[in-house]
Parts: sequence; C-alpha cells; structure tokens
Amino acid sequence: MSLLPDAALGEAFVVASRIREDLFDCLTARGDELFELTDALLCADGAVSAPVDLTLVAEHRRGHGAMYDALNCGNIDVPRLRQVLAGLPMPQAADGRLVLAVDISHCLRPDAPTSADRLFCHVYGRSGRTSDQFIPGRPYSFVAALESGRTSWCQLLDAVRLGPEDDVAEVTAVQVRRIVTDLIEMGRWHAGDRDILIVFDAGYDAPRMAHLLDGLPVEVLGRMRSDRVMRRPTPTLKEYALSYPQGGRPPKHGKDFRFAKPDTWGDPDAATTQVNDRYGTAHAMAWDRIHPRLTTRSAWIDHTGELPIIEGTLIRLQVDRLPGGGDPLPLWLWSSATGLTREDVDVRWQAFLRRFDLEHTFRMIKQTLGWTRPKLHTPEAGDRWTWLVIAAHTQLRLTREAAADLRRPWEKPVEPARLTPARVRRGFRNLRPHLHCPAHAPKPATPGPGRPLGSRNRRPTARYDVGKTTRRPESIIERDSLRG
Repeated sequence: MSLLPDAALGEAFVVASRIREDLFDCLTARGDELFELTDALLCADGAVSAPVDLTLVAEHRRGHGAMYDALNCGNIDVPRLRQVLAGLPMPQAADGRLVLAVDISHCLRPDAPTSADRLFCHVYGRSGRTSDQFIPGRPYSFVAALESGRTSWCQLLDAVRLGPEDDVAEVTAVQVRRIVTDLIEMGRWHAGDRDILIVFDAGYDAPRMAHLLDGLPVEVLGRMRSDRVMRRPTPTLKEYALSYPQGGRPPKHGKDFRFAKPDTWGDPDAATTQVNDRYGTAHAMAWDRIHPRLTTRSAWIDHTGELPIIEGTLIRLQVDRLPGGGDPLPLWLWSSATGLTREDVDVRWQAFLRRFDLEHTFRMIKQTLGWTRPKLHTPEAGDRWTWLVIAAHTQLRLTREAAADLRRPWEKPVEPARLTPARVRRGFRNLRPHLHCPAHAPKPATPGPGRPLGSRNRRPTARYDVGKTTRRPESIIERDSLRG
C-alpha cells in the first residue's frame, strides 16, 4: 500500500484519470483497442517482448487481430496529444526555469527490406563490438522536460520520425518551436519568466540551432567537439587602431580560439570550482561572446545576405573522475546567452549533466516497455506505437507518488518518491481500478475467412533502399552544377 495521505492519493488519481480521458479523445480511430493496448503495456508482467503477447494480459479484452488492425489502421490526433502533454505540470530546474533535452534514439530494423523510410543509424558497440556501426533503422527525435537533481524520470513531450529527405537541424528546430509554442499556449511559460533552456548533445551544431530558434524565449546549450576552432569578439575600432596603427580594413572576427591550444584561450571571464560527490572537484571556465566563423558551405549554402555572427558563452568543464571510471576528458559547452555570471555558469553545466537522465528513459522504454520490439511494417504503424509508449510512460510519471514499492528480495527499499519507472510499473495493475477507463466493452465478432488455404500471394511487397534520398551540396560550385 502507498504511504501517501488520502488527499495526495486522490489528487494523483484525479490528474491521471483526466489525462487518460484526454488520451482517449486523441485516439480518433480504433480508440478502444489502442487505449487497452496502452493499459496492457502498463499492466504486463515483466518486459514487453512483442505486442501480440499484450493481447493475453487481462486488461486487454480484445483479440490479437484487433491489436494488429489498430496499429496498422488506427489514428492518433498527434497535435492534440502534444498539447495535452504540454499542459501537464512541468518539472523545473533549480533556478525555476524549464529545461528541455533534445536527443535522437533509433528503432533498428536491419532485416526489414520491405519497410520504407529506413536510414543508416549510428550505434556504438553492438553485438559485443567496440567500433561504431551504421545499422538500418528509423531514428526518432525526442524532446523531454528534465527534472532537477539525480533522477531517472523526465516528461516526454514529443517524438518525430526523421525521414530520408529530412535535415536533422531543420526538423528539430520546427519540433522545438512547436513545443515551445504549445507550452506558452497551455500556460506553462509566461512573459517575464526565465528563458527556456534547450539542451543539445554534440550531434547538433549549437550556434546553428540558436539561429534557427531565433525569436523564441529560449536559450540554446549544446556540447561542442574538442577540436573546434571559434572566434573571439570582434574588436572595436579603438582596439583595432591600437593594435594596428598602420591602418587597414577592420576585421569582422576576433582572433582564433582553438579548443586544443590553451595559449589561445586567454583569461576567462568567469571561473568557478565546486565539489561534487559523483565527479569530485569540478572546474568551470567561461569566455563571453565566442562565436564561430561561418562560411557559405554545407548548412549555410542557401543563406541569403550576409552571414550572421552568432555570439554566446563558451564553457570548459573539467572534473576529477567519472562515475563509470573512464578518463575524465574536458567538456566544452556553448550557450547562446552572453554576459553570464559565475552562478549562471554553474547552472548551465549542471543542466547539461541532467541531460543524461534522458538516456535512462530511452533504456526504460526500450528494455521494459518494448518500444523497439514490434516488427511493424509501415512507418506510420511505428509512429502509433511510439505515441502509445509515450502515453504509457506519462501515466507512470503521474502515478509514481501513489505506487507501492513491490521490490524484489534482492533490491534495496527506497522512498515512494524515489521509485524508478520500472518499479512503478510493477504496481500499476493495483492502481488501475482507481483510474477512469473510458474504453468501451468489446463487441462479439467473427473473424474473417482470410486467404484460401493453399493459395499464394500474387502481390509481392515492395522493397525499399536504405539511406538518404536527397544529397545536399557542400559548396556553391556543387550547388550551381546540380541546378544547371
């Protein structure tokens, strides 16, 4: 039984029941089956190995045919569901701001030549190997709201499948812009609040993301490669005249700032030192108004007009040790905000470390909820399954304070507020009777005859190539040659 008072339990059940009703309203086709499939995800014993096994769960009252029909032919009102998720109470950082993490996770399908829209996904150490590999699959861009402190929880807000013709940065910018707009419309951000902090990993170009998200009340924080070369602030005319009395054309950029050469760094504008129980002593140095020198190549090849100067704060973090025992290499971060104080610098690098909480969520939805287990044929069916998994994870988060700790004999007891998503799921079957279930009872039906016995399929399934279908030019000469 739960240790929470009855009032807290009632509030948790009311909020979760309301979200379940909103979820059911978003299921516009085959809604009863999709809703019961979500409940089966939450009430199944152990990890999900295949969707067909969920049809044997007591909470699933329909057959396996209805389950396949719902995934293949059902419909989810995704824009409405996004607003429902954006309207939930959002976790906040230590300074009261919203922190959103963006990352890509892959649903690998290496042996599915009849599945469309597969890309080569970059994975690490698969099948016991230590080298990087590129495996066919479908990448999804996830956005989640992070909590403060060490936790394995976060609030999933959106998931977008990346197609063969998509530019990752442009699709992610549209995704983040849509989420921020929903948060503002649902009253989770008001004028005068601190800017929403968007955290990216090294796979994104942070200055470009800041340019694409210009006009929103957001601050971009991204990890930079350790071999980057950026530029210092543009010197004023007085500074240039003192440095070059012989005259000449004033430069557009300052001197080089090479990450790998400390003699180019100069004195930092802010420096902090903190002692952490997981990382030891953490030293952070920050340089203000550091920007990249953009050229008309690659992502900026179609930019019209003069290339912008995107200034921000560069942060270098060095710790004594890592929790896994690896070599603690320095971490370079770039923030689109300028003029940061020492306290602001600490908030930024601590918020970036919280980004790794999203990795716990990826492991949970893959290993426990079985996000990558179904062998669905069409990409649209994979999208429906993905949103059902997000809906299931959201219900776990809303009922975590009311869940009992059904721990194994070898597991340590923890406080109710510190239960992991997998341990909350163990007791969800006991919480479900207290929640509203809008799904209707199944109607009796007779299965169809199917294909006649002994007949062959005379309509072979189409096969699709793997990889990008659009090649983007890397230079102006290449772009003009392709257009001509």
